[in-house]
Amino acid sequence: MSMPIEYVYNTKFKLANETKVSFWLNQVVVSENYVLGDLTYAFFNDEDLKEINIKFLNHDFYTDVISFNDTRNQIIGGNIAISVDRVVENAKLFDVSFDDELRRVMVHGLLHFAGFNDKTKTDKLIMTQTENLKTQMFHVKQ
Repeated sequence: MSMPIEYVYNTKFKLANETKVSFWLNQVVVSENYVLGDLTYAFFNDEDLKEINIKFLNHDFYTDVISFNDTRNQIIGGNIAISVDRVVENAKLFDVSFDDELRRVMVHGLLHFAGFNDKTKTDKLIMTQTENLKTQMFHVKQ
């Protein structure tokens, strides 16, 4: 009974394979014992996401992802805003493909909705390990 994931494009970027990405993200949700509810991914450029960061979080800096969590009673929901510019830069920085970095950021936002945090060193380590596990699920044959 999962709902389709909505994708909103505020840049020239478009996902090449929304169906495959949605299937994978739903698998991630189920693997954490949640049900997919109303979930939207919105893609922005650096400046627009920075404006959102300032407006909603009072953070005056660039970021790759901001999550607005509406998860209730094991039903995952909310909005995940992603800076495509940051993903491009971070992919270069971490020497990974754009697609791999994008999936990491997409799953990062989703994991916040499933109760994962990244405030402490230990939480960051758990988050990173879980991101790695969940991004590997994308490559498993459907």
